[in-house]
Amino acid sequence: MTDRITALDLVQAELSEATKAYFDKCRDKLGLVPNVLLAYAFDEKKLRAFTDMYNDLMLGESGLSKLERETIAVVVSSINHCFYCLTAHGAAVRQLSGEPALGEMMVMNFRAADLSDRQRAMLEFAVKLTEEPAKIVEADRAALRQAGFSDRDIWDIASTAAFFNMSNRVAAAVDMRPNPEYHAMAR
Repeated sequence: MTDRITALDLVQAELSEATKAYFDKCRDKLGLVPNVLLAYAFDEKKLRAFTDMYNDLMLGESGLSKLERETIAVVVSSINHCFYCLTAHGAAVRQLSGEPALGEMMVMNFRAADLSDRQRAMLEFAVKLTEEPAKIVEADRAALRQAGFSDRDIWDIASTAAFFNMSNRVAAAVDMRPNPEYHAMAR
């Protein structure tokens, strides 16, 4: 296995002190700088846009738990067969849930997992938005409301699923590779 990050030959930009500090924070908290950040580091403006959106969706205020947002990331990435995101976010599901098997079920087939009706409704919506976005109708939003989600939660579910659909496509296009450390995390 090589230690390349993408199939593209892009040179890392001279990083600002703020970005260097952000990478140091990643090393302190995660033990690594995620390769997705290094992949975007050829253009600090693009890196900042990516991290701002990611941090808002995945770490910001929401009626969705961090684990719920990570399961959306994994289920969307499973449909899209995104090696990078399945590896990185599968590790996050294992870590946040404390259940390695749950992480594997989210990667392979979330319908095999013992999920609440709320979680199942959320993930089915993310699947439909990924596979057939033009077929989302009011009944789909109503099903989420029936499962206990607010309209703000529906926005967050849709935004998280949409972000990972975009990220999966970029990762596929550039053959982005996950950090090897993710494979052993929370097992």
